[in-house]
Amino acid sequence: MSDAPYEPGPIDYLVVEFPGSRMTGEGLPLLVDLVDRGIIRILDLVFVMKEQDGSIRGVELTDLTGDSELDLTVFEGVSSGLLGEDEIDDVSGVLEPGSAAGVLVYENAWAGPFAAALRRGGGRLVANGRIPVEEVLASLEAAESNA
Repeated sequence: MSDAPYEPGPIDYLVVEFPGSRMTGEGLPLLVDLVDRGIIRILDLVFVMKEQDGSIRGVELTDLTGDSELDLTVFEGVSSGLLGEDEIDDVSGVLEPGSAAGVLVYENAWAGPFAAALRRGGGRLVANGRIPVEEVLASLEAAESNA
């Protein structure tokens, strides 16, 4: 165990919609792997369904796919307090009726020690952002066609 103080990494969130509430669970083993390797730390994980009438309800984490192969009870009860009723209401506004969504709040655990080292060295974050994957793919495709 290190004597260094805990240095949290950046906190991000994802909302992934599953049209028609068709969740295969294909990405969930990869999520578990990211946690196991210490790359991310899950702060909140909630699954919701938006009914045809627009109402929203929570879905239990245990075996979302119904195939009995992926046990998500390891994440059951994970709650940091960052994801509350207001945020779930916001999520419901972007979902189509009849769809389901996974809402994930996570810490980029890998970045905490790196950011702390930069601060100790006098560095400070002056900007950050995210480039949408569609833009990256389009740029790579354009570069490839120009090569």
